[in-house]
Amino acid sequence: MTVTASRPVQIAPSILSADWTRLAEQVADAEAANVDWITLDVMDGNFVPPITFGAQMASAVRSLTELPIEAHLMVEHPEDHIGDFIAAGVNCVTIHIESTRHPHRLLQQIAAAGVEAGVTLNPGTPLTEIDAVVPICDRIQIMSVNPGWGGQQFIPESLQRIAQARRMLDACGREQAHVAVDGGVNESTIAAIVEAGANWLVAGSAVFNDRESIADAVARLRRALTNAQP
Repeated sequence: MTVTASRPVQIAPSILSADWTRLAEQVADAEAANVDWITLDVMDGNFVPPITFGAQMASAVRSLTELPIEAHLMVEHPEDHIGDFIAAGVNCVTIHIESTRHPHRLLQQIAAAGVEAGVTLNPGTPLTEIDAVVPICDRIQIMSVNPGWGGQQFIPESLQRIAQARRMLDACGREQAHVAVDGGVNESTIAAIVEAGANWLVAGSAVFNDRESIADAVARLRRALTNAQP
């Protein structure tokens, strides 16, 4: 965990970019590199084009690590799946505001189960869409790429959205809630992302790649952040 002047910055690598033939090894290496969370990008082939995995993967990852796990549900009808992921042992469930007509009820359901409740928005969705649920969420997650595939470039306009999300949380007394960012987080973007107000960062190919070890990749991210601080 890196500490900035305002709040701790947490890194949550997404196993979507991991080598699934060596998943146990890769999760262990991420834990040894002192990442803060593991993220599961759950896609159903409808809300977003690819199909990834379900709650069975959450159970498998839970058996591999004591790190907290986020299930990011990029699925239609998330209400059909929330219970399965909570039963599998995740520590946070994040739903898309675009995916359900009942976001308030679902976030209440998640929180009542004793796990963190997150809401996320696609790049084209105005943040005003989440006005009614900001007071009950533990994090607002800004998609800084269009969801579906790893390795995409960060959308620069996301910085303004990150800052807006931070203001929304602070305005309703949710100063301890997180602003999360998913997409395009790497050593070139991480400092600006945190400066804009984010403190919970999903990184996929910046952590799991063929260029370097996971330990070196995580160290590179933290170094880029530290070097940018005054």
